[in-house]
Amino acid sequence: MAKWMIANKKADFDGIAAKYGISNITARLIANRLINSRETEKEDCSKEKVDAYLNGNVSMLHDPFKMADMEKGARIMLSRIAAGARIRVIGDYDVDGICSSYILVDGLRMFGADVDCVLPDRIKDGYGLSVKLVDAAIEDGIDTIITCDNGIAAYDQIKHAKEKGMTVVVTDHHEVPFEELGSDDESDDIKKSDHVDSKSSRKEILPPADAVIDPKRSEGAYPFKEICGAVVAYKFLQVMAQLKRSGEEKDGACADIGKDFKESSDLQISEFEELSSGFFSEKIIFAGIATVCDVMELKDENRIIVKESLKRIPYSENKGLKALINVNNIDPRAMTSYHYGFVIGPCLNATGRLDLASRALSLFLSEDDAEAAIIATDLKNLNDSRKDMTKEGVDEAIEMVEEKKEDGNLPKVIVLYLPDVHESIAGIIAGKVKEKYYRPTIILTKASDGGAKGSGRSIESYDMYEHLTKCKDLFTKFGGHKMAAGLSLPEANIEILDKRLNDECELSDKDYERIVHLDMVMPLKYASMELVREFSKLEPFGNGNIKPSFAQKDVTLLSGRIMGKNRNCGKYRVSDGDNNTYDMMYFGDMDKWHEFLREKYGKNAVDDLYGGYCGNMKVSIAYYPDINSYQGRESIQIVMNDYT
Repeated sequence: MAKWMIANKKADFDGIAAKYGISNITARLIANRLINSRETEKEDCSKEKVDAYLNGNVSMLHDPFKMADMEKGARIMLSRIAAGARIRVIGDYDVDGICSSYILVDGLRMFGADVDCVLPDRIKDGYGLSVKLVDAAIEDGIDTIITCDNGIAAYDQIKHAKEKGMTVVVTDHHEVPFEELGSDDESDDIKKSDHVDSKSSRKEILPPADAVIDPKRSEGAYPFKEICGAVVAYKFLQVMAQLKRSGEEKDGACADIGKDFKESSDLQISEFEELSSGFFSEKIIFAGIATVCDVMELKDENRIIVKESLKRIPYSENKGLKALINVNNIDPRAMTSYHYGFVIGPCLNATGRLDLASRALSLFLSEDDAEAAIIATDLKNLNDSRKDMTKEGVDEAIEMVEEKKEDGNLPKVIVLYLPDVHESIAGIIAGKVKEKYYRPTIILTKASDGGAKGSGRSIESYDMYEHLTKCKDLFTKFGGHKMAAGLSLPEANIEILDKRLNDECELSDKDYERIVHLDMVMPLKYASMELVREFSKLEPFGNGNIKPSFAQKDVTLLSGRIMGKNRNCGKYRVSDGDNNTYDMMYFGDMDKWHEFLREKYGKNAVDDLYGGYCGNMKVSIAYYPDINSYQGRESIQIVMNDYT
C-alpha cells in the first residue's frame, strides 16, 4: 500500500483568501503548491509569488538572452539567412520534437530563410541527429543544420558535420552529457575549462557545434532549467526577432544583416513587427502542448505558457490543429491540460511510433482544410491501433514480471526484453509496468539493425540517466534524464545490463514505497459545486501542479458496477459518516482494488457490492471532487485515486 503524506504547510490562509476572494481551502491549496520547505515558507508564499501563481502572464516569462549561446546562435542564424544558406531543421519524432520543429520551420520562414525539415525515422534512424542524416543533408545541398529537442548528446555526429564544413546550431533541453573527474583530472587547466561545473566533480561534454543552446548547461544565467525543446525553439526565435528589430551589430557576426536592417524602411520594420506579434501569439499554443506532453513540471514559466496556450487555442488559425481537435470531438473552449496529454499528444506521437513523425508535422504546416482533415483522421486511427498494441505489450510484460515474483526474484530494476513488441511503444509499456510495480523499468525490443533498443521510466528515488551513464560502455546509443531514458545496445549486452543495474542498485524497501501526497483531510460534504469551480483558478493541472487531492476516512461502499471497454474502471454509490450519498469513480488498477477488498471483507462482500446490496464495507479514500455533467444536469462526483 502507498504511504499517505498530508501537507502541513503554514501561511496566512485567511489573508490570501480575503485578498483574492477565495475560500480558505483554496488558499491552502495555493500555499501547498508554492511552498518548497519549512525554511522558505514566507519567501515561497509571498504576496508576489501568490499573485504570479494566480495572475501570471507572458510578461513574466524569463529573458531568453540569459541562456548560454542563445544570442550567439541567433546571430549565426540571421547571418546564414542573409547569406542565402540552405538550412535544415532536424527534430525528433515525439510531440516535443514535432512542435519544436514546426515552430522553428515556420519561424525561420518568417525571417525569409530557405529552410526545410527532417524528422528521424524511429526505426531506421533512431533518436535525434545521426551521421546518416548529416550525410543526407550534404547530399541535398544543405550547409546549415539547426537541431531542436536533440543534439546535446550528438558529439560525434556534429563533429562529422563540422569536418564537412557545415554550420551547426543546437537547441535542446535534455541533460548535458558528462564525465566524472577523478583526482588525477583535477588540474588547474581542467578546473578552468569552460565546461566544468564548479559545483560538482563533473565535466560537461558539449558537442562541437557553432552554438549550443540548452538551459541545462552549467553556463548562462537562465533562472529556470526545466523547459521543453519547443519552448527553447520559441525563445530562440524571440531573440532572432529582437535582434532583427534592433538591427544591432555586435562582434562582427551579423554586420551585413545589421546593415540591411538599418537600411530597411519604417514600413518594413512595422510589417515585421505585426507579423512576428501574430506568430508568437499563435506558436505559444504549440509550446504549451509540448510542455504538457513532455511532462515538464507546471511551475514557474511552464505554467504560464500552458495557461496562455489553453487560453489562445480556441482562436488558433492553424488548420491542422483545428482539424485534430475536431476529429477528436473536443470543444476548444473547454480544453484542459488533460486533452493535451491524453488526446492531442497521443495522436501526434502515434505518427512517430507507427508511421513517420513528418506526417504530424505536415498536419501543422497544411494550408488546405480538406488535406488537414484527412491527415487528422489518419492520426486518430493510428492512435487507436497503438492503444491495442500497447495493451498486448503490457499484458506480456506483466506476465513476465509475475513469473519473476513467483520465483521470489522481483528485481530492484526491471529489465525486460520483448523482441516481438513494436519498438515504438516500449516507453509506454515501461511507464505502465513502472506504475504497477513502482520499480524503475526498462523495456527493450528487437531493433531493425539486429540489436536491441528501448526506453526506461523511473521512480523519484532513482536517477535513471545517472545509473545508465555508469553502464554507457554497453550501449551503442543512449540519452535521457532522471525519470526517463532511451537506449540501444547489442542483444548480448541485455543480461549484462540487467545484472549491473541490479547489482549496483542501492534502493531500499522504503524507496519502493509509493508516496501519495495529499493536500488535506476534507469531509466529502465540503465538496460543493462552488468550491470545485473555484479550483479552476489553480489550473492548468499536471506534473508539478497536481489536482487538489484530499483524504476522507470511513467511506461506506453501497453499490458498484464495472465499466469501460476493457472493464478497467468502476462506478460506485458511497456514503459518508453523515449519511450523505455520492457517486464515486475509480480509474486505477481494478485487479488490485478487488484484491484489497477481498482480503479485507471477503469474496462474498465484493460480489454483494456489484450485486447492489452492500453497506458493510468501509474504506479510507484519497480523492478529488469533480463536476459530472449528464443530459444538462450537473452533480458532484468523487474520483478516488487511492485507498486504504
